[in-house]
Amino acid sequence: LYAACREDQSNAELNVIIRFRKQFFEKYVSKNILRFFFFRNIVFEQVCFWKNTFRKSVFSIKKMFEKLKSEITVLIENSKEVNQTLTSICDALKSKIPHYDWVGFYFKNDKKRELVLGPYAGKPTDHSTIPFGKGICGQVAVSNKNFVVPDVQAQDNYIACSLEVKSEIVIPIFVKGENIGQIDIDSNTLNPFSKADETFLEFICAKVATLL
Repeated sequence: LYAACREDQSNAELNVIIRFRKQFFEKYVSKNILRFFFFRNIVFEQVCFWKNTFRKSVFSIKKMFEKLKSEITVLIENSKEVNQTLTSICDALKSKIPHYDWVGFYFKNDKKRELVLGPYAGKPTDHSTIPFGKGICGQVAVSNKNFVVPDVQAQDNYIACSLEVKSEIVIPIFVKGENIGQIDIDSNTLNPFSKADETFLEFICAKVATLL
């Protein structure tokens, strides 16, 4: 009889434990699992959305660059006056590329070792001349290399044009292997320039070189 009672008691305790575990699982664990999968799906959907948005944006920019290449080529082939053509190029780039807020050309004066401002589109600038080695443009005049600046505030050797400017890209122009000038782009957006911008601007510079 004692053994039977002990067995009934053990079964009762076991049932209580099982019931408690079931209730605990239903109340806490199952809900948390559902929340986990719910939020995981939301995160996954957001990642997919932004990934697709980025891909569409990159494709759109590349498509825009290809269209502009054709337009600039026609401008240069039909050029009658160099400065007017360069101004038209600046206007086209600034108006049609969202992150190009200032577009201009600088040309070298080797005797004075300085860059002289040429045609541009955007707000007026005080930097009509820039000494070689000074600022981003001046450094490109010496290095003969592209210079992409994601954040101008991180540069020690930088000439501030405007408080609005966040980044800059400068690509040299070569005529018969000699660096004779450059195209300079300022952006009010932080880190907007990609390899596609660099390749596109190299194309523009090569085309401009045929005018000079």
